[in-house]
Amino acid sequence: MSNMKLISAAVITASFALVSQAALAYNAGDVFVRGGVAQTDTGSGNGNVAGDPLSVDEARGFTFGAGYLFTDKLGVELNSSEKFEHDISTATGGDAGSVDRLPINLLINYYPMGGLDSRVQPYIGAGLNYTRFSGEPSGLDIDESYGAIGQVGIDLAVTNNIMLNGYASYADVNADINVGGKVDIEPVTVGGGITYRF
Repeated sequence: MSNMKLISAAVITASFALVSQAALAYNAGDVFVRGGVAQTDTGSGNGNVAGDPLSVDEARGFTFGAGYLFTDKLGVELNSSEKFEHDISTATGGDAGSVDRLPINLLINYYPMGGLDSRVQPYIGAGLNYTRFSGEPSGLDIDESYGAIGQVGIDLAVTNNIMLNGYASYADVNADINVGGKVDIEPVTVGGGITYRF
């Protein structure tokens, strides 16, 4: 009888462990929100103003987003940030002030370990980036930009609902300038924060 009790207890314990682990997996119907901080590197050779080379400096800011999984492995994500404030300069004119950049991204994400019992949930995504510029120096007006964006990321489960998140993305940002010229910054953004899953 005692052996039967031991076996029953072992089965119950194993069942609870499996249910707990299964809750860590990404599943169809999951909804999540994310928040964190990101650093954007704009590289060099960021365009020109009336033939004068333009340089757009890197920036840092708070990011946020939300997503939904259609299946265990496929979902959609909408994310953005506070305005990134970039210092700008020209080769001949030196410091030219700063410009605010607001990115909005809509991506389809693929989760290769979705549905699997794992605390580590990597993902890769691709989609559309919309960028709006504002706060330009007097006389300089930068148009909005539409382009492609790609990202790779990872969520590490701390609890069934809370995860640590890290990601890197690359966007194609190319906009015309009213006085003649172009901004072409193609930002690489690296960020981290918290994911909360419902």
